[in-house]
Amino acid sequence: MAQSRNILVVAHTRREDAVNACLETVEQLLAAGLTPVMTPEQLVELDEFLGTRNPLFAKARELGVEVPEQELELVMVLGGDGTILKAAEIVRETATPLMGINLGHVGFLAESEREGLSHAVSRVVDKDYLVKDRLTLDVKVLVAGKEVYRTWALNEATVEKSAAERMLEVVVEIDSRPLSSFGCDGVIMATPTGSTAYAFSAGGPVVWPSVEAILMVPLSAHALFARPLVISPRSLLAVEVLDRSAGTGVLWCDGRRTTDLPVGARVEVSRSSKSVRLARLRQGPFTNRLVKKFSLPVAGWRGPETPEN
Repeated sequence: MAQSRNILVVAHTRREDAVNACLETVEQLLAAGLTPVMTPEQLVELDEFLGTRNPLFAKARELGVEVPEQELELVMVLGGDGTILKAAEIVRETATPLMGINLGHVGFLAESEREGLSHAVSRVVDKDYLVKDRLTLDVKVLVAGKEVYRTWALNEATVEKSAAERMLEVVVEIDSRPLSSFGCDGVIMATPTGSTAYAFSAGGPVVWPSVEAILMVPLSAHALFARPLVISPRSLLAVEVLDRSAGTGVLWCDGRRTTDLPVGARVEVSRSSKSVRLARLRQGPFTNRLVKKFSLPVAGWRGPETPEN
């Protein structure tokens, strides 16, 4: 008996277009003989949104109940970048590849748009896709030298002030050596994947995914030397909340995982041994993705034609 091909489907469960796309995906997977899988939490949320259990969703198998995470072949994500980050969290331990179908705004992590959904499912059925590894971060918080919190990030780990009216006083450190101290709204430590997200909005550079590096981008820093830094992925980055800080801080990772940072807390960030794997339908220049996602003006260019990304 052939082994079942289990495809985890993760969708934004509070948007009608995403739920409809989810139904279409499940129907197409079933018709092709593949097994759609969903988390128990997502099935409950879909039931609440629809008011009943849809017959198609009733045919999906439950992750962790009927299908172990280790038996997943791929994750199809229907939504924006936030939904993709949620899916990455679900399969963190198995590094199952993620294929994003953008139903949001920019959707930088997504591989296809809503109108290409049927084609994307067909490519999944044929196993006709590429898998690219993306660097991620290990993040830990220490208080009085004791580790009190540990997590990870695909886009960024951000130390921020917890009160809008109070400045956060920090010292930043690279490879166990202090670099500078200043008052600020926060400090972003980002991956190349995250360079087009929060770090980009804060004035950080865009880093090509093929470049292995970690970014450090201060937020509204009161300092002469507070420029964005591009640092070796082998380095250890740290941010400490100083005793003279007017308020406490908070750590956010990918906008999803958070913990409070009391005065004296230390956040350490380093490259993780676990990557996030993104499934791609085509191989093309990252430049094309930048132009498309940010609607950059390139009218008048007379260079050679290149494949879209």
